[in-house]
Amino acid sequence: MRRALQLAEQGRGYVEPNPLVGAVVVRDGKVVGEGWHQAFGGPHAEVRAFAQAGAAATGATLYVTLEPCCHHGKTPPCTDAVIKAGITRVVAALEDPFPHVAGRGAVLLRAAGIGVEFGLCEPEARRQNAPYLKLLGAGRPYVHAKWAMSLDGKIATRTGESKWISNDTSRRRVHELRGRMDGILVGIGTALADDPLLTARPLGPRVATRVVLDSHARLPATAQLACTARDVPTLVVVSACAEESVLAQVGCEVIALAADADGRPDIMKLLDELGRRRWTNLLVEGGAGVLGRFFDLGLVDEIHAFIAPKVIGGSAKTAVVGLGIQRLVDGDRWRIEAIENLDGDAYVLCVRKGN
Repeated sequence: MRRALQLAEQGRGYVEPNPLVGAVVVRDGKVVGEGWHQAFGGPHAEVRAFAQAGAAATGATLYVTLEPCCHHGKTPPCTDAVIKAGITRVVAALEDPFPHVAGRGAVLLRAAGIGVEFGLCEPEARRQNAPYLKLLGAGRPYVHAKWAMSLDGKIATRTGESKWISNDTSRRRVHELRGRMDGILVGIGTALADDPLLTARPLGPRVATRVVLDSHARLPATAQLACTARDVPTLVVVSACAEESVLAQVGCEVIALAADADGRPDIMKLLDELGRRRWTNLLVEGGAGVLGRFFDLGLVDEIHAFIAPKVIGGSAKTAVVGLGIQRLVDGDRWRIEAIENLDGDAYVLCVRKGN
């Protein structure tokens, strides 16, 4: 099963909104076939593993990270392929909560005389497919928060200089992260101050839509985000009371949302809309106020912090503002999943407990 999880990981960024799935066929203690879901709309992991195994799949055990599907979607049901291959036992890490499956795959396989077991490496499989499970369970994308900061938590000097706190290796990692996102979000303050492109360079498996929270439609048509909107999708989120702008004319999609109590576009309603669009992963890059709003509302699922060995001090901005927590115990919602040395910078990956 651990090998199946390794295989499944190769589909990250390519298969969403489908889940990551890996499969291994074992007969007489030997691996005879492997496969993973490689692209949205393409053959599923089981089918690829059976193609490699051939006749050796007869009488074998299938280890798969997710319950085989039993419905016609972009591909035929995997349960049919399992039965046709002659598999006698299926070991799956997770039941698939997708409404058209949700245990029905196991029912069909058992009715065909195939043994089915669940739970092997379930925590690892659940973590691997946390974005997929979030989209199905909450109807919203999985939210990643990212920032680069100094050792004392500053994202710029007191004069506003921020390029570059992190090093080249850290920035390459950020571009890799962007390349597997459905969307990259910033506030209008960051858009105006930095005039960013918010693209992955080089390109990754996905082209993320740039999202700007812009209550009063202040993003100028001359901004890089607007100028490149016909080449890279750009979504400008305004308040319902915002005056019309020329942004739509230059290729931006402009959507108006009801305002929250502070007169800003309601983030909860935005995430609901992105969920309806089947976005699976959203990267929130700032600024500090926007990140604070996401944290205050409990909407962040994963943190990517890049920490440079610099001390800035003074009255410089911190990475996250907003209301913040009142008690330290309220901040105990995270676990560190990985710490990596990126040529002198520290990359810290934190995941919300329960994911």
